[in-house]
Amino acid sequence: MPFEMSRAAFVVALLAASPAFATDAFVSNEKGNTISVIDVESMMLKTTIPVGQRPRGLAVSSDGKTVYVALGDADQIAAIDTKSLSVSDTFDAGRDPERIETSPDGKTLYVTNEDSNTLTFFNLETKERLGGARLGVEPEGLAVSPDGKTVVATTETTNMAHFVDAERRKILANVLVDARPRMAAFTPDGKEVWVSAEIGGSISIIDAQTRKIVERIRFEVPGLRAENVQPVGINISHDGTLAFVSLGPANRMAVVDVKSRKVLKYLLVGQRVWHAAFTPDDKFLLTANGISNDVSVIDVGALKVVKSIQVGESPWELVIPGPAKP
Repeated sequence: MPFEMSRAAFVVALLAASPAFATDAFVSNEKGNTISVIDVESMMLKTTIPVGQRPRGLAVSSDGKTVYVALGDADQIAAIDTKSLSVSDTFDAGRDPERIETSPDGKTLYVTNEDSNTLTFFNLETKERLGGARLGVEPEGLAVSPDGKTVVATTETTNMAHFVDAERRKILANVLVDARPRMAAFTPDGKEVWVSAEIGGSISIIDAQTRKIVERIRFEVPGLRAENVQPVGINISHDGTLAFVSLGPANRMAVVDVKSRKVLKYLLVGQRVWHAAFTPDDKFLLTANGISNDVSVIDVGALKVVKSIQVGESPWELVIPGPAKP
């Protein structure tokens, strides 16, 4: 691909910025019914794990030992052991689970069930369904506040970001955003929620306290029609300085300065980029490209795409567990 470094140049760059840990990236392949595992140190495909039908959303346990997979057409959650790289458990997740997140204390799994228009809470120890909150139509995006007190879910058809009390499982506020919101992300300080609107072509920035939209960011990629610029995934660096926004069929990642709200750069990645994940040290960002069936590796410091890794069919989301805790 035109953006890809030579093998020798990539090895030099990778050694210069090599992560001080050994870990894997897990990629859900929506049409392949598999999880691709990438060795983050070498940035090479390590293995492929068969799972149930239509894997999409992914989440990691607080101890990094388990990756949870939402199996949309099987109405299940699969649990993958990150050491053995095999499915260790499955449990019922309600109708059409799409995105999932774990609570900061690791005790609860949150699931957006697209067909039943609900946000469902599960006890991760017992796999018991704890209850849920009724949302708008077609819930998808999901974010948990750093303090664990608030869950934000977006609904694609209702065009809302729903703020839910995590303890009481009650809706606190419904915020109308632009058309077809796909993803939500809290800033690391918990003060803002960023919500992408796929058809609206924007990011709505919501004050987490007042639950009011304080600003919108729009994207213009030279040479592309506005309807082809469709924000989906949002990844905010751990230091809160940069946001990377997946622009879907634009085949770009937008790099946004969080403080100024300015778009700094557009990075050409694979075709139909959905979601992305940082390595634990924030040195690299990996993107799931749904049509080209690959993962692009972005050097965050250089703001440059340095490698492409072929994975399974229709990669959708990635997670990268941090280093194992002692």
